[in-house]
Amino acid sequence: MPPDPALMARLRREDISRMEDCRRTENASAVLQAVLDHGPVARSTIARLAALSPAAVSRLSGELIAAGLLREAPEAGAPKGVGRPHVPVEIDTSRRVACGLHIAARYSTLALVDLHGRVVARERLDHVPAGPEHALQRIARRLPGFVGEHAGGRTPLGLGVASGGWVDRGHGVIMENVPLGWRDVPAGDLMAAATGLPVHVDGHSRALARAEQMFGDARARTSVVHLFVGNAVDAAFATGGAVHHGPRSAAGLVAHLPLPDRTDPCPCGRRGCLQAAVSDRALGLRAARHGIVPGPAYAALLALARAGDRRAVRLFRERARLIGAAAALLLDLLNPELLVVTEAGTVYLPECLEDLRAEVRQRSAARGDPGRSVIATSFGGDALPVAAGAVVLDAVYANPLSRPGTAMRRAS
Repeated sequence: MPPDPALMARLRREDISRMEDCRRTENASAVLQAVLDHGPVARSTIARLAALSPAAVSRLSGELIAAGLLREAPEAGAPKGVGRPHVPVEIDTSRRVACGLHIAARYSTLALVDLHGRVVARERLDHVPAGPEHALQRIARRLPGFVGEHAGGRTPLGLGVASGGWVDRGHGVIMENVPLGWRDVPAGDLMAAATGLPVHVDGHSRALARAEQMFGDARARTSVVHLFVGNAVDAAFATGGAVHHGPRSAAGLVAHLPLPDRTDPCPCGRRGCLQAAVSDRALGLRAARHGIVPGPAYAALLALARAGDRRAVRLFRERARLIGAAAALLLDLLNPELLVVTEAGTVYLPECLEDLRAEVRQRSAARGDPGRSVIATSFGGDALPVAAGAVVLDAVYANPLSRPGTAMRRAS
């Protein structure tokens, strides 16, 4: 039976429409990224940077301004009276904001992050003894008040949820967070139903790798490994501007990477696993055994180290060298342009970063000076809220014209 000409024509029109939508999305993303990188910037310069026609840039800029993502900069690029002024455009931080939720072992962090990836506000919510559904509902009930108090009238673009462990980004599910004891938690569906916001969920290492590409060290645009060390220990890898996820987003599970000469017992039944040796919990227990803190109090240990306590600093430096052994292996395996470490010692104690780099130099087989490729996170003490906000901002910069108006509702 010959194909129906009307049906074939309709399918061709649908294919053309999809291709045009895809091209429009890619072009809008290129314009927004060019303004993020170079703004305030003239439309003619954007056209050159994004390899688009001036007419296309003018049209897309108008749409992005209407969406609340761009604005015309206050000053014109040419003196008054000399033809039509070339008014530059810049990222608009006055109308939209990203909501973020970072879920850690002992507490969660609510955050507002602007379109430059800068933290506007944050609030810590300690976990209460309850299941994940109860915990997320409690956070959802607080979110409208938090936004009302700190957003300054800006409209939420959506909610980003970031967590350690195995997070299935495509389905919005926290598959496994060992320190919390959470398994198969549909965080995306739960928070979307409770808040009415578009919700995006991802692992915090992948989110921070993407944040580094968007707002941090420019070398990350080529390729980057991100290594996160807290109560959860995990990693992410990105190349060519894209973060690798793998099937069910299981890439980056390095918690059980074996460390040489370590015998720390791990809940998995083995000994010497990376997380068992370097997690915040492990460091707190070690400090308690040495009598540095009265109990496995990691926060107290960090406070002592930042105040200059030699024994506390020594423990962080020892951890940095263990992290360096894992970092050297990841550098040799993946050969990235940059390896970024998010860990309290490298953020607050300069000697820790130097110890980590020295360990990398000693252990890595890479030529040259592999230690130069290792840096601390660009976001310092803001890393956790930035990770959560970046989950939303990644979606915004990838598809900036698909953002619906959002009206948050209060969780029941």
